[in-house]
Amino acid sequence: MAESRPELLDLARRVVGWARDGEQVEAYVSSAREVEVRAYEGEVESLSSADSAGAGIRVVTGNRQGFAYAGSLDEAVLEETLAEARDNAAFATPDEHVGLAQPDGVEAAALELWRDGLAGVSSARKVELALELERRVRAADPRVRGVRVAEYADAQVEAAVASTAGIAVSSRRTACNLAAMALAEERGETQTGYGLSVGRDLADLDVERAAVDAVERATRLLGSRKAPSARVTVVLDPRVTATLLSILGGTLSGEAVLKGRSLFADRLGEQVGVPALTLVEDPTDPRAYRASTHDGEGLACRRNVLLADGVLQGFLWDSYSARRAGSASTGSALRGGFKGTPHVGCRALALPPGPHSPQEVLALVGQGLFVQAVSGVHSGVNPISGDFSVGAEGLMVRGGELAEPVREVTIASTLQRMLQRVVAVADDLEFLPSSAAGSTVAIADVSLGGT
Repeated sequence: MAESRPELLDLARRVVGWARDGEQVEAYVSSAREVEVRAYEGEVESLSSADSAGAGIRVVTGNRQGFAYAGSLDEAVLEETLAEARDNAAFATPDEHVGLAQPDGVEAAALELWRDGLAGVSSARKVELALELERRVRAADPRVRGVRVAEYADAQVEAAVASTAGIAVSSRRTACNLAAMALAEERGETQTGYGLSVGRDLADLDVERAAVDAVERATRLLGSRKAPSARVTVVLDPRVTATLLSILGGTLSGEAVLKGRSLFADRLGEQVGVPALTLVEDPTDPRAYRASTHDGEGLACRRNVLLADGVLQGFLWDSYSARRAGSASTGSALRGGFKGTPHVGCRALALPPGPHSPQEVLALVGQGLFVQAVSGVHSGVNPISGDFSVGAEGLMVRGGELAEPVREVTIASTLQRMLQRVVAVADDLEFLPSSAAGSTVAIADVSLGGT
């Protein structure tokens, strides 16, 4: 494991050492440096660099939990923060399930998620990358009339968790990305396309790929029209698949199950997908953008199989939801930084790669709709009933090849039916800056709403 600065863990341990008898204390200490550069019309539109550091402290006593945080690592400030957390606990509603994570003996994966070289990259080099990205987007195709987004961003994050339960761990990671949005125009019609490249240091980034990706996605939609309404097989672009998996991930959290907000509640052990369908949450895969050695409570992250051969295997739990359900944590606690308490969620959902290339999936489908992007996901998907109806744009599939572009259509089904109608999963697993990876996926019997 690539450990964070030792002083962060030492500080977390010192805070825990201030605990009183009969009191549970957890300290989450972190520091981060983030940089973002945006280019516009050959100039630097903005350059921001932000450093943050602080600690979040939880106190549990008498079935009551209190939390407080401070944007400082000064010990005197942290003593005051601990006192504030104690005060907050005194006014909290009693809950028999509150408590800190208990060590469970699971060993942390040996992941190398930190790249020393990123810290040494000059601001000038980062600016150069953003400007180069914009130049390449503009030069890639004469139909490109502008670049709405051309940016470089990176982050260096270090964190440590210690508690009176015996947890004392630290981790660190780096991440960087290039993102571009191209604006293409032809005969008075405009279309946009988004391209990106992600990695852990500059050596992982590909400026040309990000530029070409944005331009191809924009230009191939020029001339698009509504398609006739029909029932079709849809072929989802990897980024659309990632969006779909993120939705499924939310329904597979223990918190959603306990609150009655999951379509999978009471279906454990049932066949909910086609026999060839497997869904894995694996934050120990170093390729995952949000990979981590430990979760937000300090437990080792681990590979969790949620669906195997179409059968629902289990849900994701943090310590609190697991106690409520009489289960055990799956090392799935998330934390949005030192300002918040842990909550259950996904880091790296993915469908294992299938045996077909994306082109082979298109050939297998023959006729259908390739969905490049969707809209209205938050309002168009019901995680309780499974109803699914979203706006879509993409290209028709004819004779196993991409054909005319379409826009302003809807695709509709239910999540339950979609899992039972998966035709193929391609081998193009793409790790994205989100909680899910994507791959080309074909799903039959989807309603296409158009003309």
